[in-house]
Amino acid sequence: MSPGKTRMNLSAGLASVIVALTLVALKLWALGATQSLSVAASLADSAMDMMISLGGLAAIVYAAKPADEDHAFGHSSAEDLAALGQSLFILVSAGAILWAAATRLVRGGESTLAAEREGIVVMGISIMLTLGLVIWQRRVAARTGSRVVRADSLHYLGDLLPNIGAIVALWASAQFGLTGLDSVVAIGAALMLAVGALGIGSGAWNALMDRAADPAIVAGIEEIAGKWPGVHGFHDLQTRTAGSRVFVNLHIELDGTQTLTEAHDIGAGLRRAIIAAYPQAEVIIHKDPVHADARR
Repeated sequence: MSPGKTRMNLSAGLASVIVALTLVALKLWALGATQSLSVAASLADSAMDMMISLGGLAAIVYAAKPADEDHAFGHSSAEDLAALGQSLFILVSAGAILWAAATRLVRGGESTLAAEREGIVVMGISIMLTLGLVIWQRRVAARTGSRVVRADSLHYLGDLLPNIGAIVALWASAQFGLTGLDSVVAIGAALMLAVGALGIGSGAWNALMDRAADPAIVAGIEEIAGKWPGVHGFHDLQTRTAGSRVFVNLHIELDGTQTLTEAHDIGAGLRRAIIAAYPQAEVIIHKDPVHADARR
């Protein structure tokens, strides 16, 4: 990746971390002022965002770092270890919010909210900051093709719902005294957090266990290899994921009478085509004579 694109990706990663830190600070104050569980749920979501943003920034930095003698395949698995830890933290936070909200509902609204207007202002600022970040991230992702930045953008876009829910709960409390709505919104937000955490944890676990790449990627690689000029067949296609990277090993069958240079050019062209279709891929191609035993 060019230095210019790397700098753009780093700027998006830094912006994500700064926005997340700002939101955590604002919502901590709002939680203390309002005692709103829906704000607490939004705060937990922003804390999750901060960790994910830090992980994404680390991933961008690691992506720009070449492999070394001790890490011949790079450092991508650090992303998965971080994501697994994040998912556990999110699940604990979601469970705590769910328990507190359910307890408050059972008690019949013994607790009351306060400073609703200030809380609404804070949540409105959160929405504006989030929208600004999403716009910048999408611009960067469109120019650099970074999947990390694109995924972070989609994640922040999905965070708008808990923020809007918190505003609705605070407004209902201020206007109509409906403090119970706050607990309902908090329960919904906690469930969303739990579902997201399970998805993150599952993906990280699968990557750490060397799970194969997405079937759509495998099928795409097969289609490219099957149609590539000079390739008479292929076998032993193996893939695994690590962080944002996909590692591909492929045996192709070539005419054994052609020169080494010709065989090399066919393999190099196929490798470039696969990487062009899947920029996150690291591709190793082994060349066999067309009639060689597929297991060799």
